[in-house]
Amino acid sequence: MVSHSHGHGPVDEGPPRPQLARTLGAIVAAIAVATGIAMVLLWPSSDDVPRNVDPYGAEGVTTVEATVTGLEAFDCGSTGEVDIDSMPTVAGDCANVTAEVTSGPAEGDTAEFQLNSTNFVAGTVAEGDQVRLVQYEIEGGAYGYEFRDFVRGVPLTALALVFAVLVVLIGRWRGLFAIAGIGVTLVALMTFVLPGILSGQAPLLIAVVGSTAIMIAVLYLAHGISIRTTSALFGTLFGIAFTAAAGLIGTDWSHLTGLTSEDDALLLATVPQLQMQGIVAASMVIAGLGVLNDVTVTQASAVWELRALQPFASAWDLFRSAMRIGRDHIASSVYTLVFAYAGSAMTVMLLITAYQRGLVDVLTSGEIAQEVVRTLVGAIGLVLAVPVTTAFAVWLAPQAQEEEREEPVAGRRVRRPDTA
Repeated sequence: MVSHSHGHGPVDEGPPRPQLARTLGAIVAAIAVATGIAMVLLWPSSDDVPRNVDPYGAEGVTTVEATVTGLEAFDCGSTGEVDIDSMPTVAGDCANVTAEVTSGPAEGDTAEFQLNSTNFVAGTVAEGDQVRLVQYEIEGGAYGYEFRDFVRGVPLTALALVFAVLVVLIGRWRGLFAIAGIGVTLVALMTFVLPGILSGQAPLLIAVVGSTAIMIAVLYLAHGISIRTTSALFGTLFGIAFTAAAGLIGTDWSHLTGLTSEDDALLLATVPQLQMQGIVAASMVIAGLGVLNDVTVTQASAVWELRALQPFASAWDLFRSAMRIGRDHIASSVYTLVFAYAGSAMTVMLLITAYQRGLVDVLTSGEIAQEVVRTLVGAIGLVLAVPVTTAFAVWLAPQAQEEEREEPVAGRRVRRPDTA
């Protein structure tokens, strides 16, 4: 989920409005119940979720960790064709590698394996590196080894801890609840959204239901239960619904098949019942949640702040003031979407550019067109969510009551009643 951060400090919620709070509570409860029922009806059975055999977990095959102790380069005469391991290679050297096995039944043994030219020329493997190796039994009770990947547990854990500490240190309770919201999101994705799609159900429906549940939980968890948060929720739900509809139309209209990479083809071969085109539309909903949440919460907070500063402003004036803030936010958020999607497709863009294809040809190719449509659909939903959220917030923000306001008249101050 892509997002950029804006501060949402404490906001004066205004005088208590119990009747409105009860009404909105009933509406949100109805939405939450409907979402919960939909999740129960759509919840994938474990029998329906494909569980293919891990090719690295077959009998006699396992994955072990090792520490690289030596590399010896040799000319493997690579021609740029696919090698025996189905790995693309480039012209250059390969390497014979030795490593000390640090886990598994052969712990302490010396493993010997080869790196193809792609991995070796990349210069990413060096002495002392922690790597994962595929260990398989060979005749005589010995083991053979192949390079699989690096061991990344330590750097990933360290980065996650630094992130969590900084968020909590700077964001305090809001930061802590935001971290909890990330946990809720991951649980929903791993237990409902992804298994639901793999089970063959409509990906877009699963994405909408899952996203609604995530946003209800995350918004109130991170920003508290209030009328202001509810106005942001209404804008967010509009953004989810619109992005889903636009994604469905845009995907079909642009003839996006969802089969633009080897991973896509492998996924379909592994789970033939998948609706790949629906997955593209579903990804548009999921990908835009972070920025959508940011925009709607910011707009709701802006309206509340402006109402506190201008208690006697009309609803129209309040809307226009908030939209001036929203326009700046739209610009920065759209850039966020574009840069995020450009970064995710960087390898494909570099490859196409290296082939010296024209700009129009590049933009309309399946790989890039999918990202273009995803960006445009997400941006349209984001842009429309701003005025919609602002309208909800203006409608639900505290209204000025009939009060007395001082005004200077002929060198002295008099008091007169005023209404919102």
